[in-house]
Amino acid sequence: MHRVRSYSRRDGVRVRSHYRRGRGRRSTVRFLRDRDSSGLLDGLAGWALLAALPVLLLVVAIVRFVERHPVWSGLIGVSLAAVGVAVLRAWLRVRARQQTAEEEVGRSVAATDTMAGEQFEQWVADLLTRSGCTGVRVCGRTADRGADIVGHTPDGRRLVVQCKRQGWNNPVGSAAIQRFAGTCRTIHRGEVCMIVTNGRFTAGDGAQLARELDIVLVDRSVLGGWAAHGVVPVRLGTRLAPTPGAARLG
Repeated sequence: MHRVRSYSRRDGVRVRSHYRRGRGRRSTVRFLRDRDSSGLLDGLAGWALLAALPVLLLVVAIVRFVERHPVWSGLIGVSLAAVGVAVLRAWLRVRARQQTAEEEVGRSVAATDTMAGEQFEQWVADLLTRSGCTGVRVCGRTADRGADIVGHTPDGRRLVVQCKRQGWNNPVGSAAIQRFAGTCRTIHRGEVCMIVTNGRFTAGDGAQLARELDIVLVDRSVLGGWAAHGVVPVRLGTRLAPTPGAARLG
């Protein structure tokens, strides 16, 4: 921005002059900023070099030791390799035990008693996948309209599952079965509609209603045989490889 400045000379004549203010200040600020950036980069490079120095010294020391003591170097190398193999084997054994424990949880219906609702849905979804179902997806939420899991049976039919993780003293009643029947086929286009619970269904009324509405009911006993022995509900059309002595569910 141009500014006007006036002053009087010694001979009394008043003079007006134009000048630009602030350019020198901005140049100074830019210079200081560039200097700080350069200083920061130099500082980072110095720290990186300082951090790499011990590694370089260690490499040099190892190379010199190998040149002076080849026999000892070979023995040390073999010992380190043996220790590495032992550590790897120990880790693999621990991992195998963890995997076995996870599989036991997957085969035990008792493990579902301490699960949250979302965990139970995922547990059932994994069971369906192991049974040969495809496209299995957990979609349970507040506005799911009864469909917690959707997928396809091994023979290609659309499968809709509702999960009920409830205690033994809180059985699934006929009202819940009727509500699910009203949404399974009309909204979710289910061809196989299934309700899975780790508890039980009400005796008499609920089972009769499920037969009339063509709803597959999987209670704790059926679920236990399915998870432990690979015996799946008949409507899925397949079964897992059973363990010896597994009883077939009717």
